[in-house]
Amino acid sequence: MTTRLLREQTYFMPFNQGSNGAGNVGGKGNPPNPNGYQTSYLWEQALQKDSLLEILHKYMHLQIEERVDFKTKARDIKETMIFPRYHQLDAVTKLLKAVKADGPGHNYLIQHSAGSGKSNSIAWLAHRLSGLHDAQDNKIFNSIIVVTDRRVLDSQLQDTVYQFDHIEGVVKKIDKDSAQLRDAINANTPIIISTLQKFPVIFNTVNGNNKSFAVIVDEAHSSQHGNAAKKLKEALADTEDILAEYAKMENEAENSIPDEDEKIVNELAAQGQQKNLSFLAFTATPKEKTLQMFGTKGGDGKYRAFHIYSMRQAIEEKFILDVLQNYMTYNMYYKIIKNIPDDPTLDTDRGIRAIKKYQTLHPHNIAQKTEIMIEHFRENTMRQIGGKAKAMVVTASRLHAVRYCREFRKQITRKGYTDMSALVAFSDEIKDGKETYTEENLNKTSKGETIKQDQLRSYFHTDDYNVLIVAEKYQTGFDEPYLHTMFVDKNLSGVKAVQTLSRLNRTIQGKTNTFILDFVNTAEDMKKSFEPYYEAAVLEEETDPNVLYQLKNTLDSYRVYSNNEVQRFADLYYTLDEKNAVGLSAQGILAQVLNPAIDRYKALDTDTSDILSADIFSKTLSRFVRIYSFVTQVYRMFDKDLHKFSQYAKFLLKFLPTKDADRVSVDDKILMEYYRLEKSFDGSIALKSTETGFSPIKGEAGAKKEKKETLSKIIDDVNKRFGTNFTEQDKILEQMQNDFVKDPKWSGFAASNDYSTFRLLAKKGFKDIAAQRYVENDSFFMRIFDDAEFGEYIMDRFIERLYGKLKEEYTETPGGFGAGMAAEQD
Repeated sequence: MTTRLLREQTYFMPFNQGSNGAGNVGGKGNPPNPNGYQTSYLWEQALQKDSLLEILHKYMHLQIEERVDFKTKARDIKETMIFPRYHQLDAVTKLLKAVKADGPGHNYLIQHSAGSGKSNSIAWLAHRLSGLHDAQDNKIFNSIIVVTDRRVLDSQLQDTVYQFDHIEGVVKKIDKDSAQLRDAINANTPIIISTLQKFPVIFNTVNGNNKSFAVIVDEAHSSQHGNAAKKLKEALADTEDILAEYAKMENEAENSIPDEDEKIVNELAAQGQQKNLSFLAFTATPKEKTLQMFGTKGGDGKYRAFHIYSMRQAIEEKFILDVLQNYMTYNMYYKIIKNIPDDPTLDTDRGIRAIKKYQTLHPHNIAQKTEIMIEHFRENTMRQIGGKAKAMVVTASRLHAVRYCREFRKQITRKGYTDMSALVAFSDEIKDGKETYTEENLNKTSKGETIKQDQLRSYFHTDDYNVLIVAEKYQTGFDEPYLHTMFVDKNLSGVKAVQTLSRLNRTIQGKTNTFILDFVNTAEDMKKSFEPYYEAAVLEEETDPNVLYQLKNTLDSYRVYSNNEVQRFADLYYTLDEKNAVGLSAQGILAQVLNPAIDRYKALDTDTSDILSADIFSKTLSRFVRIYSFVTQVYRMFDKDLHKFSQYAKFLLKFLPTKDADRVSVDDKILMEYYRLEKSFDGSIALKSTETGFSPIKGEAGAKKEKKETLSKIIDDVNKRFGTNFTEQDKILEQMQNDFVKDPKWSGFAASNDYSTFRLLAKKGFKDIAAQRYVENDSFFMRIFDDAEFGEYIMDRFIERLYGKLKEEYTETPGGFGAGMAAEQD
């Protein structure tokens, strides 16, 4: 193996505070200084002897990056000396000052944009906290635990933290099993790096009493109020004082809590803020729950981040690119017709979703969009970044990803585009007809070798591949700097939209812009999604914990369960071992206790006064489970009965039967008659600061009343929404295609000839059939015969598609072929 050592000069970043001062909302530059130069902070603060020595000693470090070429096996090692940017130095300095003043037991939210150098900020913070002492020179924290939610430990993060100090025993990477984590915590290892998912395994084998911990959260979001996060707190919390408080409330000695209540009380004690745990959470996109869990409450009652490096500032300082600068959207129009004589009654919402799914998976829709994406990539993207630019296709499901992958490869091969190659990424497996697809059986090298899932990032980085088709994968945490273009064929909103589109914003030499083509969302949709995070996210007011009791009262009114059943479940839940004496799993025993409630739930749909009560009940139950998990991370409820019900509700939700109405399929009942794509927006989406923050969580029931309508009525509603004034020509080309398909000689010609030979034969046939249709559709065909350029264009595009249709086996019902021609003429 060949190894090359690539050294770069010290990496000095722009050292600006920001237009409103470091850590505040604003853009690039520095705030006005009434007492001198705007840049005087540089020599008055940063370059003072003590400050400069601290930067040299505790911040500057040699960053080592290694990359292996999969084809040549050559190994490149790049060494770069890193100097902190001002916002990084400012954030760490202010956090150290606050923690030293506050002591353990406080939370801090750091809203730093993508491109802020988060891994380095976390590494500097972890090492500085590990040596932080209070005014009495006592160490404040026993251990600093850096937690990531990714199931595989983030290699960039762990390598960065680990590189800062090579002294044996200072940093422990938990990269094998949970026993490593248990031993590291019990041994008071100064810095521990772990995934969140390891805590549920060891939470009852770690003793947090008389210890203090700082937990640095990499990418704080919804998982921080899930089960794994609760187990982290149970493992680390010092609950002695809380248990004493509870015993006092119950008027009993702390050591006399009944055994059957001990587990419940320990779980209650771990709720809310803990006096020995400080959380320092990093994210670019804090949602309302994240703001309340980790944010700072101001005098106005609003929650904000402790420190901010905004998206606006990162863009203006050119550390990331503005992904909304070049945005194009398409409107999709289509008309659906019923293909069966009867007219079944369906749930309206599910029927509409089923029609949309049918349309988005229709081979014509896939083929039309694929052609637009391929041609745009070739005409625009391929020339970017010195010819190294890549694209990502974001799809709505694994099935969509598979079909797009097959269509991309089919069109690339048919058109002879040897300089294009696509990979696909999705989890698990998916069936399409009789075939079962996985990521690995679809991704092969040019030599036919399988590309493993853990190799896909590296292969995509090479020059051999330039398109990546994804379904719920690589939409977060994927940093490929050559990614320039994104094609979106999926509904995106809120944080998901920001995280997905931000895959494009990484900078590299030669990359000056990005491009997004969106088939589904509007420019206004994206504006609404991005603006809350453009400068600073704010929570208007905190969530009232009483929303839990409101939801519980709503659920009680359905009389699906009884208090005795909830109590019996809790008794079993907190006393059962994993397996009992007769060998039945604990979950199986608990399921038997739920049967009476499940029977009553099923009976709800027979109540003619409210046929949809079951659906509302299940969604309200789901809402209760989610909100309880969040609220108890913020507040300590000390309500044993409500806690027992939360465990009961979580299990009941798992066992409630899925209604048949959830699986509406209309594929065999409808056809797509017309189809058209039209460009609707092409330009820049300008963002501005917004004063309106997030609203708190409310206690409303979890569903709206359903409607049932006939299939024909649902189709009419869909056509009104997605239809347009289709011209006769939209259907003429489809009629011509059918004229060819009905004549068996053309199928024979396609099967036995290559495309160029078939084209010569079909050009004559095209004019003959066009002449036959002329009487019925004179205006359209008059243009074909009178306008030579238009006629040649229509004929070539028509024959190309006709050949593909006759040559290959399309099992789906033909529909909308000709409408695609109309899209190209618009």
